[in-house]
Amino acid sequence: MRGFFTIGLLVLSNIFMTLAWYGHLKFKEWKWFEQAGLVTIVLISWGLALFEYCFQVPANRMGYEGNGGPFSLLQLKVIQEVVTLVVFVGFSMLFFKNETLKWNHLVGFVFLVLAVYFIFKK
Repeated sequence: MRGFFTIGLLVLSNIFMTLAWYGHLKFKEWKWFEQAGLVTIVLISWGLALFEYCFQVPANRMGYEGNGGPFSLLQLKVIQEVVTLVVFVGFSMLFFKNETLKWNHLVGFVFLVLAVYFIFKK
């Protein structure tokens, strides 16, 4: 069960991370942000990133086998990278309509799935 909670927290963490890192690229389309300067955008992104850490740190503590979790440190990192890419692809397809998913992206994702397989292989 700790594994599912860990992955769920990583998904939440990555949603906030993606919003903090890339969400500001859409701010200019929103009236209340169109005059915002770089410092304002950085502070807003930091505010969002705080929530990323509020989910990321507990996910890693709960999921790490040294704390009674089911995952090694390498496994946690690979899970986090795959979750990051899945969340990012969903975000970019939803918010950036001009971005397209191409065959080479799908091949790259297959290799990531293979990476997960090999990292978890005993």
